[in-house]
Amino acid sequence: MECQSWSSYLEEYQKLVFRLDTPRVVIDNGGCPGATVITVDSARKHGILLEAVQILTDLNLSIKKAYISSDGRWFMDVFHVTDQNGMKLTDKSVISYIEQVKMNSTKFNPVLSWLICPIIFLRVLFFTTLQSLGTIQNRRTNDYAGMMALELTGTDRVGLLSEVFAVLSHMDCNVVEAKAWTHNGRMAAMVYVKSSSGLPIEDSQQIYSIETLLRSVLKGDSCVKSYRTPTVAVTHTERRLHQMMFADRDYDYDYERKRSAVSVTVQNWVERGYSVVNVQCRDRNKLLFDVVCTLTDMQYIVFHAIIDTNSSDNMAYLEFCIRHIDGTPINSEAEKERVIQCLEAAVERRASDGLRLELCAEDRQGLLADVTRTFRENGLNVTRAEVSTTMGTAYNVFHVTDTVGDPADPVIMEAVRERMGLSELQVKQVPLGHDQKGGREEDTGAGAGIAGAMLLSIGSMVRRNLYSLGLIR
Repeated sequence: MECQSWSSYLEEYQKLVFRLDTPRVVIDNGGCPGATVITVDSARKHGILLEAVQILTDLNLSIKKAYISSDGRWFMDVFHVTDQNGMKLTDKSVISYIEQVKMNSTKFNPVLSWLICPIIFLRVLFFTTLQSLGTIQNRRTNDYAGMMALELTGTDRVGLLSEVFAVLSHMDCNVVEAKAWTHNGRMAAMVYVKSSSGLPIEDSQQIYSIETLLRSVLKGDSCVKSYRTPTVAVTHTERRLHQMMFADRDYDYDYERKRSAVSVTVQNWVERGYSVVNVQCRDRNKLLFDVVCTLTDMQYIVFHAIIDTNSSDNMAYLEFCIRHIDGTPINSEAEKERVIQCLEAAVERRASDGLRLELCAEDRQGLLADVTRTFRENGLNVTRAEVSTTMGTAYNVFHVTDTVGDPADPVIMEAVRERMGLSELQVKQVPLGHDQKGGREEDTGAGAGIAGAMLLSIGSMVRRNLYSLGLIR
C-alpha cells in the first residue's frame, strides 16, 4: 500500500513537472483588430527567444509588434503577427503547428525518480530548464538527410556564383537547395547537393576533388567545408549564414567613411544593470530574426524588448535590454562599437540590391550553371540567391544588379528573359532608387529615371512585399 502511494505521488509529480516545463502557447485572433496575438510563456534558457522567432519566420509570418519579458527563471513573449498578405492567421494547419510547441518538453524519468529525494524534487520543480520551442524542428529538417552540405565563404566578385555552380555541375552534383548572401565584399553560401543519380555523395576522392576545385574558384582567403548531413536536425540555414558572415568579419570595415541607413545605439542602464540597444531602420521581412540571431550568437541574453514595425512611415523600432551570458552589461566603448557594427551588418546582409528575379522551371542537371552563366555573360551580378527543388521543379530566386551595383539595363534584362524563357523568368520586385546604404527603396508608385523606365519596359510592377523574401513552398 505504501509503495502504491509513493508511485501515485511520483505520477502526480511527473504531471506537475510536465505542465511547468511545457511552453504554454496561446493564440488569440480577437484581441487585436489587425493581427493575431501569440503569447508564449515558459521557463527561460539562453536562446529561447531566437527559437520562438525562428519558428514564426520559418512559417513566413510577419512580426508587427512584440513584447519580451524575462525576469528570474521565466519568460513571456507576446507577438503580434500577420500572414504574407498582412492579414490575421486563418490557416488552421499553421495555427495547429504553432500550438504543437506545448506538446514538447523534457521527459521525466520515473526510474531515476526513485533515487532522488523530495528535496531535490522541489529544487528541480523551480529550476528545471525545458526543451522549449527548439524541439519543434523546422518542417523541412529531414529534407537534408543524407545530402552533402557545403559551406563556402570568400571574397565576392562578379560571376562568382556562376563559377561555383559550374564546378558542381562538372563534378556530377545536383544542387537540391542553396542560399547565398553577399555583403561588404564578402560572400557566404550554404549548398546542399547529391549526385545526379539521386544518391548521396560518399566517395572520398570525389569529395576531395569538389573541395579542391571550389577553393580554386573562391581563391585567396576563402573557406570550404563539407559534411554529410545526418538524419537529425541540421543548423538552421539562415542562422548558419549569419554565423559564417560574422566569422568572416564582414562587419569589420571603415564606418567613418560609410554612412549606414541602419541606426544602432548602445547605452548602459546602470540602475538595472542592463545595456539598452536601440535599432532603427526600414522595416523588412525577417528583421527581428536577423537581429536576435546576432545578439544570441554574440552571447548576449535579451531580458526585455519592445518591437514596433507597424508604423506609418514603414520604419522598424527595436529596443533590447541585454546582458552578457554571465549577467554583466557591456563594459567598454570598444565593445559598444563592435555591437553596433555587428548589428548594422546583420540588418544589411539580407537587404540585397537589385531586381528580384524568380525562375520556376523543370529541374535538370546543370540548370543553375546555365542560368548563372547567362547572367554573367550579360553583365549581371548576383547579390543574393535562394535555390530549392521540389518534386522535379526548380524554384530559384536571384537578386541581380549590373557589374557596378546599379540597376540592370532593361534592354539587357529583356534579352536575358527571352533567352531563358519569358514565362519561366519573372521580374517580381523592382527597386526605385537608392537609400543611403547603397540599397534600394521599394515602392509601387510611378518612378523616375532608369528604374522607372525599367518598370515600364518589363511590365512587371507588383505591390511592395507581395512576396516574402523567403522561399515559397
